[in-house]
Amino acid sequence: MLSILSDGHAHNCERVSRRELLSIGTLGIGGLSLAGLLQSKSAAASGGPLVRDKAVVVLNLQGGPTHIETFDPKMTAPSEYRAMFGEVQTKLPGVTFGSHFQRLATWADRMSVVRSYRHGIGSHATAAMHVMAGGNSTGANMGSLFARVAGMTNPRTGIPSCTVLSPPSAGQQYKSLGAQTQRVTSVGTLPKAYAPFDPSAGSDIVKNMELKISESRLDDRKSLLSGLDQLQRRIDGSGVLDSASSFQQQAFDVILGGIGDAFDLTQEDPKTIERYDTRHLDIPKHLYKKKNKNLQRQSPMALGKQMLLARRLVQAGCGFITVTSAGWDMHGNAFGIDDGMPLLGTAVDVAASAFLEDLERLGLAEKVLLVITGEFGRTPRINKKAGRDHWGNLCTLAFAGGGLPMGQVIGASDRTASVPASTPVRSDQVLATIMHTLFDIGELRIRSGVPSDIARVLTESLPIPQLV
Repeated sequence: MLSILSDGHAHNCERVSRRELLSIGTLGIGGLSLAGLLQSKSAAASGGPLVRDKAVVVLNLQGGPTHIETFDPKMTAPSEYRAMFGEVQTKLPGVTFGSHFQRLATWADRMSVVRSYRHGIGSHATAAMHVMAGGNSTGANMGSLFARVAGMTNPRTGIPSCTVLSPPSAGQQYKSLGAQTQRVTSVGTLPKAYAPFDPSAGSDIVKNMELKISESRLDDRKSLLSGLDQLQRRIDGSGVLDSASSFQQQAFDVILGGIGDAFDLTQEDPKTIERYDTRHLDIPKHLYKKKNKNLQRQSPMALGKQMLLARRLVQAGCGFITVTSAGWDMHGNAFGIDDGMPLLGTAVDVAASAFLEDLERLGLAEKVLLVITGEFGRTPRINKKAGRDHWGNLCTLAFAGGGLPMGQVIGASDRTASVPASTPVRSDQVLATIMHTLFDIGELRIRSGVPSDIARVLTESLPIPQLV
């Protein structure tokens, strides 16, 4: 990302230390300088309104969230199938959510819940990558597909177009929490340069996004940026950065803007932070000491801050954000439905409802699409350990905002919430729904410069009909 730091020893470009040069070198991503990325972004945006003024935030519940205890309680089923903790009435007549979603229930009239999403995959890694790719033939996650067309950075702020926020991205105090981002960030056949930006990948990354040099040294740093561009041009040999002087100026302006501000939660009103707060939702020590010492990594205590960061990144120009929440593999050998839902379900309820409230308050509800999903659902019948096992025949899926039709339930499950009973929804339809939100698909079909395989996967499927 962006990084221009002084270590207190270097006084000009000729005397810059290796430590500082390596830090500044993070301006290059995949062999392109920041200026080159801005040029690429400009090229992608030229020729018409291809990229809509929208953003997508995917709240990915890792491990496989139970579809029954979330959005399809099925209280008419026999006791061994129905939601263990019961249901809560929503704002939609006759529609209920799992009882731990009391706050989200008040937003049901501004949500579209899908009760018939099925892909049939029951393996964690395979299902997780499939869902985040929308089953597309390149294997690339949806955020990387977006970045491939829209450009890797926002030219106004320098914020990456595609970002993943795992618990450690919320702060050093959460570095021990689960961060299995590799399952949701695969680039498939795309170049690695299009991988989502992960602020938790290194402890200094976010800090290094801030400008920390005196005003008197800006000229030197501007020269350094130019020199790095020349170096990258020689290494790359592709001519991408030819005639890029205007973009070098833009890159310099972006650096002066201090994009690290997007990650600085101290700028938020304490009351806003309090609404998102999930720090109290920690896994009791007696559970992980007795059952599984690794269980503490699945605590949802950082989720509120992750969702608040997602909102700030949207405001800073990030177009696709994946927020991960671990611990949803509720078999009962470590976590079951019995002790998992009161913590993880409540955390999602608090963080997601605060996010929707915030978007409404800021006038962004129509511009930001929230998607709640995971790699698969859980078995309809509760097992002997008070848990549910892997189940790819029905999966959790809900949408909110983005200017799409809301206040509805799409499809239905059968009497035991085992399979779709009506209106089955496929992964390619989820992909199409999201991409139709982010892009003008008609423009994309005729736009030159978009690789044919990318254009094909973004245009060949139709969105979920009820969300058009």
